[in-house]
Amino acid sequence: MKHVIALDVGGTAIKAALVAADNTLLYETRRPTGRDRGPDAVVAGIVELAAELRALGEHRFGESPSAAGVAVPGLVDAATGTAVYAANLGWRDVPLRTLISERLGGRPTALGHDVRTGGLAEGRIGAGRGADRFLFLPLGTGIAGAIGINGRIEEGAHGYAGEIGHIAVRRGPDAPDCGCGGRGCLETLASASAVGRAWARAAGDPAADAADCAKAVASGDRRAQAVWQHAVDALADGLVIGLTLLDPHTLIIGGGLAEAGETLFAPLRAAVAERITFQKLPHIVPAALGDTAGCLGAGLLAWDLLAPEAKLSTEVSV
Repeated sequence: MKHVIALDVGGTAIKAALVAADNTLLYETRRPTGRDRGPDAVVAGIVELAAELRALGEHRFGESPSAAGVAVPGLVDAATGTAVYAANLGWRDVPLRTLISERLGGRPTALGHDVRTGGLAEGRIGAGRGADRFLFLPLGTGIAGAIGINGRIEEGAHGYAGEIGHIAVRRGPDAPDCGCGGRGCLETLASASAVGRAWARAAGDPAADAADCAKAVASGDRRAQAVWQHAVDALADGLVIGLTLLDPHTLIIGGGLAEAGETLFAPLRAAVAERITFQKLPHIVPAALGDTAGCLGAGLLAWDLLAPEAKLSTEVSV
């Protein structure tokens, strides 16, 4: 059976899979990233895991994987296959595509940005399936984005396209500082971590997080509702900027905050609708693939290396 290797590298874990041409996950595993051992050890672990998957594929399916796809965080140069920089992993200018391809005996290998790769999967075979234009936003520790156009993800001239989390949606002395060096950025106000911090302060509980806030909102807690609405308003402001620029058919919201379901989506849809004027209101939907999106997207990157028409595949088994 023909298959490819898919690796989704995160700050704490590497999710890996063997993926069939119809996007079925034939085998899945997860390993610690091991960032405490340093960037060289992380890279070595990724390469060795790819080699293990090659051997497993040969044993189970009678042939070597045809290609590999790898999704990594941070700054990525997909054209050269270089993992340029990742603060949480400590690496700089790692020729990861070449290292993995060589370890796999010269098999074609693709390298992609983790959020854009997850967005690729959501757009083709997940919540954005059938939409020729979509915007994917995972709301987690921060807020990133992926711009989908006709089955592909727009990377931008320098690989930074889709960084909607760093659009300034608040100005003035009270605008919170952002790690990017700016102030009032969307992710400082509407990410899961931002909501968690705000609710911890409001509730007087340092251990409280965004999930706790969502539960309190659902139970009618007015303090939680105020914190939640503050985040929803900021998110709606950012989304309206995005849809004004990109005119997508679908806005796909993922990440930890989206797990609140209609507690998030009902007020968010209303807030976006209130803000638009001439713009067309897109469908605002939750992501569909969960934590398998990265591996499925990495698999799509690999299949695209072999046959451009692979992007037309619309079947998925998770």
